[in-house]
This record gives sequence, structure tokens and C-alpha cells, in this order.
Amino acid sequence: MKPRITVLTLGVDDLERSLRFYRDGLGLPTEGIIGQEFEHGAVVFFDLQPGLKLALWNRRDLAHEAKVPLSAPSATEMTIGHNVGSKAEVDSVMEQARQAGAVMIDPAHETFWGGYGGHFQDPDGHLWEVVWNPAWENAE
Repeated sequence: MKPRITVLTLGVDDLERSLRFYRDGLGLPTEGIIGQEFEHGAVVFFDLQPGLKLALWNRRDLAHEAKVPLSAPSATEMTIGHNVGSKAEVDSVMEQARQAGAVMIDPAHETFWGGYGGHFQDPDGHLWEVVWNPAWENAE
């Protein structure tokens, strides 16, 4: 299998609330909710970087599509890592998320491996890590 991941889909409980968090709070660009004319089809797409999108889809609809039972959400199933270019940028993104309504789980701090980062949860409990890694050159 060649690595061709193009969409990360998060199952959410309230599509409108999650749209507001990511669009209005975090500033991610989107056309808003599309596909409402289809049963189980309402979805939101955000362009993250060339070739990669974030999708928000109702958890019930995602379970229906994948033919798996709807289960209780768990923040420990996946972490979305957002790498930035400096410690100050970690602090800035964490504050932006807090103001957008994120729950601050792990405030930004020096890490045991020499970086700097913290964690927050979006309105559906999805866990985000905002981190600066001195060993990784930031593309921006």
C-alpha cells in the first residue's frame, strides 16, 4: 500500500457545533455543510494543506456507512498532531483553540524529549496535540 491518505474524517455528535468550532474558532476554510439532500450525507470538508482534507461527519452516519455499531466516543483512539514553528506559536494556537471553546487538557509545556507542546479537545472530545519539535524543520 502506498501512503495516500487524503482525508481524515472525525465523527461528531453535532455537525453545526463542530463546523462553528473549526471554521469560526480555529479559522479553517470550508464551504460549510454539504450533502444535506442525501440521507446520511451531510458533511463538512476543510482544506488542511495540499492533498489533505479534514472531514466532519455525524457519528451515526459514519457508523451507518461503515456498517459498524455506534459506540461511545473515546478521546484515546486518535490524536491529531499540529506541528508549528516555535514555542510562541504553540502558545498562540492553544489560546486560539481555548477561545474557540476547546477544553484545555494538557497546557503547553516543555516535553521530556526536548520539544514544547500541549493538548486540547474539540467539542466532541477529539484530542489535538499542538507541538513544536526542534528536530523538525517547519515548512512555513
